[in-house]
Amino acid sequence: QVQVVESGGGLVQAGGSLRLSCTVSGLSFSDRRMGWFRQAPGKEREGVACAKWSGSSTYYADSVKGRFAISRDNAKRTLYLQMNSLKPEDTAMYYCAASRDIYSDSAYCGANNYWGQGTQVTVSS
Repeated sequence: QVQVVESGGGLVQAGGSLRLSCTVSGLSFSDRRMGWFRQAPGKEREGVACAKWSGSSTYYADSVKGRFAISRDNAKRTLYLQMNSLKPEDTAMYYCAASRDIYSDSAYCGANNYWGQGTQVTVSS
């Protein structure tokens, strides 16, 4: 059974930091693009940050460039998202995604994924 589990969300003041983690079981990890998506109320889900299976390249949405950093530890089968300088507009449910495709050349956040249940991030002004 595939399980994608996020943790680390919470309430933080604007300017603060949070670190999200995601663990995967029931499928391979080191050969898959991994990523973070978010969905705010009334908005579509968007790709925030994604990392190629090897970790050699990453993709970031323009809105988070310079503030968020994605990383992966293939030995621990864990994905991270370090979020700094948080803004109220970062408030959303954050989802971890494991690509259904393996050894993809692209780090771009595709939509064909296994999904976690999400972790809420709320940034107060």
